[in-house]
Amino acid sequence: MYLDFGKEATNLRLGLAIDGMNPYDSLSTQHGSWPLLLVIYNLPPWLCMKRKYVMLSMMISGPRQPGNDVDVYLNPLIEDLTKLWDEGVLVFDWFQNETFHLRAMLFCTINDFLPCGNLSGYNVKGHRACPICEEDTNYIQLKHGRKTVYTTHRRFLKPHHPY
Repeated sequence: MYLDFGKEATNLRLGLAIDGMNPYDSLSTQHGSWPLLLVIYNLPPWLCMKRKYVMLSMMISGPRQPGNDVDVYLNPLIEDLTKLWDEGVLVFDWFQNETFHLRAMLFCTINDFLPCGNLSGYNVKGHRACPICEEDTNYIQLKHGRKTVYTTHRRFLKPHHPY
C-alpha cells in the first residue's frame, strides 16, 4: 500500500503492545501499571521479541486502569509517531558515517481484549462485546450471577475442530 515507505530499508515498522500488570505481586492490591511497549519488526523473528530490542515507550501507573481515558496518555506517543510517519527525523548512521531520514509506521497492536477495546474505542463489555459478530453475538444472561456468558463463540471453526 505504501510502496515508497517499503522501498527504504531504514524505515521502521513498529508494533505497539499494551497490557495491565500488578507490580507488587499481590492480587489484593488495587494499584496497577500499564506498560506501553514498541516492538521493532524490521528485525528477524528470533530477535524482534528480545528484551534489548523492545522499547518501553510509556508507563501508565495508577490505582485503576486507564480505561477509555487512555487516549490522554497516548497523545504524546501519537504525536511522535505521526511526526515519524509524515516527515521523519534526521538520524546519524555511525557505521556508514552519514545522516539519513528515519521514518516509522505503526502497523499493528498487540493486546488482549480489554485494552483492545480501550485503544479502539469499541465496547468490549455487555451483550454485543464481540467486534466480529456485533449484532449477531450470542449470549446468555445468568440469572443469579448477573453475568453475561457468550455462547457459540466457536461457530466459525470447522465441525469437529480440536478447539
